[in-house]
Amino acid sequence: MKIDWAALASVFGVSLVVTVALVGVFTLGIVALSKLSAPAGGASGASAVLARTSAYACFALCVGAVAYGIYLIVA
Repeated sequence: MKIDWAALASVFGVSLVVTVALVGVFTLGIVALSKLSAPAGGASGASAVLARTSAYACFALCVGAVAYGIYLIVA
């Protein structure tokens, strides 16, 4: 049995980068939602809309990445 170490390292590297990026995007979504519920001078007006929209966009990106990963596993 011969292991292709270069391919294994490549898969590990890509998985690590995608995982860190996905966690970062999810964290940005959580931070954007927390801006809406801050008790002292919370977001109002246009900034609330921007925070909510950016949070939903981050979560949609996460859902899309997970759906694409499932697609790659199934296909």
